[in-house]
Amino acid sequence: MVAHRKLFRIRQAREYLDRTIAEKTLRDWVWRRKIESVRVGRAVCIPQDALDKIIQRGTVPAIEER
Repeated sequence: MVAHRKLFRIRQAREYLDRTIAEKTLRDWVWRRKIESVRVGRAVCIPQDALDKIIQRGTVPAIEER
């Protein structure tokens, strides 16, 4: 059984990432297979967990104050 995965089209993925990455960049990453993608008919979709990985990789942890 496959768990439900939310899929975003390129424009929706850009909105999910708060417009921090250009639509062209996302399309390029899909083309170069630098990000996971799913084809649904003619639509190219990116799974939410792939977008969450981008956010996680770019997150800088806070430094604890003494």
